[in-house]
Amino acid sequence: MSLAINLFSPLQLGCYTLPNRVVMAPMSRNRAGEGNVPTALNATYYAQRASAGLLITEATQVTPYGQGYPATPGIHSPEQVKGWQRVTEAVHTRGGRIFLQLQHVGRISHPSLQPNGVLPVAPSAIAPEEGEAATYEGSKPYVTPRALETDELPGIVEAYRQGAENALAAGFDGVEVHGANGYLLDQFLRDGTNKRTDAYGGSVENRARLLLEVTEAIVGVWGADRVGVRLSPSNTFNSMTDSDSKATFGYTINALNRFGLAYLHLIEPSEADERHGGTLTPTVYFRPFFKGLLMTNGGYDRDKANAAIARGDADLVSFGTLFLANPDLPERFQSDTALNAPDPSTFYGGDERGYIDYPALELQVR
Repeated sequence: MSLAINLFSPLQLGCYTLPNRVVMAPMSRNRAGEGNVPTALNATYYAQRASAGLLITEATQVTPYGQGYPATPGIHSPEQVKGWQRVTEAVHTRGGRIFLQLQHVGRISHPSLQPNGVLPVAPSAIAPEEGEAATYEGSKPYVTPRALETDELPGIVEAYRQGAENALAAGFDGVEVHGANGYLLDQFLRDGTNKRTDAYGGSVENRARLLLEVTEAIVGVWGADRVGVRLSPSNTFNSMTDSDSKATFGYTINALNRFGLAYLHLIEPSEADERHGGTLTPTVYFRPFFKGLLMTNGGYDRDKANAAIARGDADLVSFGTLFLANPDLPERFQSDTALNAPDPSTFYGGDERGYIDYPALELQVR
């Protein structure tokens, strides 16, 4: 009788054989150096976590206009490519695999973060209703973004394509398209933020168009088996709404099948989504829509993740805060060892503290 599949079962993901199904989720840490260039500190952070089946980097802007927070790394300059090369080399030296998450924040920015102080862009000129922009001078009210012209959208696709080329040059093993959490591609997808009347607005087929064009361009660089896509069907973060999220994401996920992607990465509904009146649809609802590997994220511990994989509800599970505080999370899960407690005060920005100083398990001499 064969053992049930769990977090520690190997998995063929595209062209890679993963030693386990424990994935490090993308987490913004706001610790890039001058010019939004990854540094030796970032290389140490990712290398410490190389025992994951797969590492997914923090969201990385494909253009200076896609930056929404201080000290987030980019993938649009030669210096950034060199900085990321340091990271990928460190991870590969430890035997790990690492994908870069490609990002454009859209309206979740501020003129002080934009080249020449211009307005952030979005599908429609609608400001977020809640929250404030994070800037180098502290929190500031969101501004009303500028709606992108139709003839500007090929340039957005090209920025993602060039970002994918740069990620290839930086030595990554693949890339993830960030279509979640209320950023630009998600803003186009949802009818609460997309009020366009051109070929990129109105019907779900039109609203999904930009995400699909971006994915197609990136697959053209990497090949489909080294590209993942992340979506958040129930997300209300960044003032996101949709009148029929099941239909919107059901269509979009089904449309992604044509690429033969490495995986689809879905975020579970959260308590915050419930508080903000979101439609709470667990990722298992969308499982039948996607024909490839499904990665889930949000609210999982070891036992919940093992149960989801054993049931076939997911093929991999990504962990955020737990991996932040436990660089050797797979080993701790496998040995059922106590976990380090995360320090929220060090999540965003700062130095080594709360970034690379969480202790790993000491080797036991027998």
